[in-house]
Amino acid sequence: MTIYNIMWYFFIYAFLGWCTEVSFFAVKTGKFVNRGFLNGPVCPVYGFGLVIIIMALTPLKDNLLLLFVGSVVITSSLEFVTGWALEKIFHTRWWDYTNNKFNLCGYICLGFSIIWGLAATAVMKIIQPLIETAVGVIPARSYRYGCGNTRNLRQNRREHLRQGANYQGTGG
Repeated sequence: MTIYNIMWYFFIYAFLGWCTEVSFFAVKTGKFVNRGFLNGPVCPVYGFGLVIIIMALTPLKDNLLLLFVGSVVITSSLEFVTGWALEKIFHTRWWDYTNNKFNLCGYICLGFSIIWGLAATAVMKIIQPLIETAVGVIPARSYRYGCGNTRNLRQNRREHLRQGANYQGTGG
């Protein structure tokens, strides 16, 4: 797995996590609620969580029980640390499970830990193979243009022109 794959997975899952959060709260409240602490359609905790799960649990993906237990441990740990850190940094709780049974400081609870474990297991078994295939068809050469800054784009264009390539890219 390359750094580019990891970046793609992060942004795809951060976006899908945001969609999940917005959909859940739209059904729950009957109105659109932009979830997360960033502007834009991303919830980084989902991107980080699933990248960690992919990297740590891919060797266990054929053992459903270990995959589920590992998913519960990773997602619960990440949710606890993230909830605690966000509250300490911003003095606000983005979620609160205090009223749920079997909660730990209101940051995590057994019910949602099981839900996150099942969701992460489903992602690993069903969604990740599709995402991996989709990311796999992105030409490696495109990373030079899609992930570079403007200076890199100019350097790449000059390099291609020096080599006689017919470069039709964008950028400065």
